[in-house]
Amino acid sequence: MSSCLGLYIENNVIKYVKVTKDRELLKIESFGVKFYEKVGEAIEQIVSETFSYNIPISVNLSEETYNYFYMFSLLNKNDLKKAVDTEFESYCYDRKLNKNAFEARYAVSNEVDDKDKLKIIHVSSNKSSISKTLQMLNDYKVSTVTPIGTSIANIASINPKENIIIVNIEENTTITTIINQKIYNVEKLADGAGEILGKIASKENSYSKAYEICKNSTIYTMEGKELQDEENEYLDDIMPTLYKIVTKLQDYVANSTSKFEKIYITGTMSVVNNIDLYFQEFFSTEKCEVLKPYFITENIKINIKDYIEVNSAIAVAMQGLGYGIKSMNFKKPSLYDQLPEWMKIDISLGKKGNKNKKSFNFSLNGKLDTTERWLLRATLGVFMLTILYSAFSVYLNSKINDKIIEAQEVTAYTDLQIELVDSDINEIKQMANRYVEMTNNLLNINQQIQDDLNAKNSIPNLLVEIMTIIPENVQITEIENTKEIKDDGEEVSHITINAQSMYYDDLGYFKAKLAEDNILLNVTSNQGQKQGDFVQIVIEGDLP
Repeated sequence: MSSCLGLYIENNVIKYVKVTKDRELLKIESFGVKFYEKVGEAIEQIVSETFSYNIPISVNLSEETYNYFYMFSLLNKNDLKKAVDTEFESYCYDRKLNKNAFEARYAVSNEVDDKDKLKIIHVSSNKSSISKTLQMLNDYKVSTVTPIGTSIANIASINPKENIIIVNIEENTTITTIINQKIYNVEKLADGAGEILGKIASKENSYSKAYEICKNSTIYTMEGKELQDEENEYLDDIMPTLYKIVTKLQDYVANSTSKFEKIYITGTMSVVNNIDLYFQEFFSTEKCEVLKPYFITENIKINIKDYIEVNSAIAVAMQGLGYGIKSMNFKKPSLYDQLPEWMKIDISLGKKGNKNKKSFNFSLNGKLDTTERWLLRATLGVFMLTILYSAFSVYLNSKINDKIIEAQEVTAYTDLQIELVDSDINEIKQMANRYVEMTNNLLNINQQIQDDLNAKNSIPNLLVEIMTIIPENVQITEIENTKEIKDDGEEVSHITINAQSMYYDDLGYFKAKLAEDNILLNVTSNQGQKQGDFVQIVIEGDLP
């Protein structure tokens, strides 16, 4: 008989189940849901209440990422592993991630649409996240750390050639697809119970009360829609998230090339009454129902819904008892775990109980007297303590080296991120300089356009002003506008006017009027020349 304590840990809540296995018979000894503020204290209470100090503990993996790679089916085991590692390394490189900062596991399934290929379900998680989980359980015997997306299938009854989907609505939602009794795909959605409980808890100031509200909520079918609105005000917090989940599930089923017989609903939100009927309204050919652990029968004392409430913890506990995909265990085996079974024994020194433990009873019969026998026993005891001390030293040294390597990997990852940040800062500075340069160019272009417009309008404006002062007998034969640079470096428009008239007085009046009315500045002229009946004169000046 073997036992395992399954812990499903999320923010604010722990679901726990102690499962005992006697041959192929599974039995739940204790279970429950505990809300916490300090996770360490909550775990200690659970271990104490379930008397689980000396049994293995199985816990869920957190912050995992699911990826999929496709390989040829003819690859051998070693080549397949190398190919998967290469694909993951490429994945990390494309996203500027440090591959060494992640712990990864994978499972193999047959590709449905191509028989010559294998589909690799690749699961990865940051080593710091795994280390944090193990640190919480440092005082206990942790056997497995597994992703819930793959372990949830442990509790389902799957018939041969039956394709099913398990929708596990915990803090986040996982959609696990099982084809031909093998896990084929896991989709992780951000929508889940965490969003719903958070909204209700913000109103009630209590996460546990929000959980009870969900348990007492009922979703009515389309015929009972009016009752739904009247009886439960919190359905406005529950239904939008459930709708997002069921519509995404609907799209997934519609886009899948496989036909599914059943859709199972489990997780925290499965406690909402009639959730299976709500899902069924969106699916016509697939049967929707709440997932019940296959080995649990109806019990008069305990409502089966109470078991369903902790399905995730049951699945994790079964993983610790040897069910599910064994390669998905993210806990590295300790030195003790790697020992052969015949070496895993305890030396009991006069302690009572613990009937399941093996013990050595050293009894030497013969002609040795009492003192000699005790000396021999003491010698053997010292020898065994030496062996245990040596084994513990090797184990401790191995763990220290692992921690050093882990710290070096995290340091390298941090340095890489710093380099990337510095690179981004330099790139931003370069872009800022380019923007300043472009802004200055635009300003210069605008100024040039303005200057060109002023120069273009200067002659027409000058002609209008001349029209108001020119005498009747004066004719303008030519006007020229040129740019000149003065001694002080200022650029001005210099105007040259060729005019003629039969009378000197009119030309003199015209010149004087140009200067007097400030039409031109620095007005000068030549003395004029007589050409036939006309006197020709050249007048020069600058535009104001």
